Amino acid sequence: MEHSELLKQVNDIFIDVLDNKEIRLAENTTAADVDEWDSLSHIQLVVAIEKKYKIRFTTNEIQQWKTVGDLVSNLEAKLKG
Repeated sequence: MEHSELLKQVNDIFIDVLDNKEIRLAENTTAADVDEWDSLSHIQLVVAIEKKYKIRFTTNEIQQWKTVGDLVSNLEAKLKG
């Protein structure tokens, strides 16, 4: 799956989990850029992404993410196996 398509799908998950239809994620988006994205919602977002794609992120992987682009790149690598 294309990186841009994964970004769009992750954006849809953010909209659903954070209940904000105005969210528009970019490669360089961080938690500081999204009002509803706090530590609790971060866990909910990770769980929702893992559930949708039937994968698991390690704690170390999650801690390496600085931007949405990092998250999507990690997801892309996992899906490629």
